Amino acid sequence: MPSVINHDLLHPMLGLICWTFVIWLWMYATRIPAMQAANIDPDEATRPGSLDGLPDKVRFIADNYNHLHEQPTVFYALITYTFLVGNTTDVTVSLAWSYVVLRVVHSLVQCTVNKVLVRFAVFAASSLVLITLVITNLLALI
Repeated sequence: MPSVINHDLLHPMLGLICWTFVIWLWMYATRIPAMQAANIDPDEATRPGSLDGLPDKVRFIADNYNHLHEQPTVFYALITYTFLVGNTTDVTVSLAWSYVVLRVVHSLVQCTVNKVLVRFAVFAASSLVLITLVITNLLALI
C-alpha cells in the first residue's frame, strides 16, 4: 500500500458526477420542449406513464439519467472505500477512469442510437471494470 494517499482516485468520481448533471441538463433541454409540443400539462406528469407519449429520443435520455443513479452508486461506494483504505494506486485510478469513460460511452449510445446490444456490451464492460476494482481491493487485503 502506498504511504501517501493519491487524491487522483477521487477525480473520476467527480467526473461521473459532472457527467450525470450533463445528462440532467440534456434531459430537461429535450423534455420540456417535447412536453410543450405534446401539450402535456406539467401537473399531469406526476402520474405513472404520463410521459409515455413523448418521443423515444426524449425518453432515452431520461432513462439514461435514471441509469446513472443505479450501478454508479456501487462505483461511488467502491471508490470511497478504495480511497479510505489507501489503495490509491495507478491501477485503481486507471480502473476508475475506465469505468467513467465506459459510462459516458453508455450514455452516448443510449441517448442517441440506443442499440441495445451495443449498450449492453458497454454496460458489461463497465461491470467487469467494477469487478476488477473489487478484486484489486480484496487482493490488497492479503
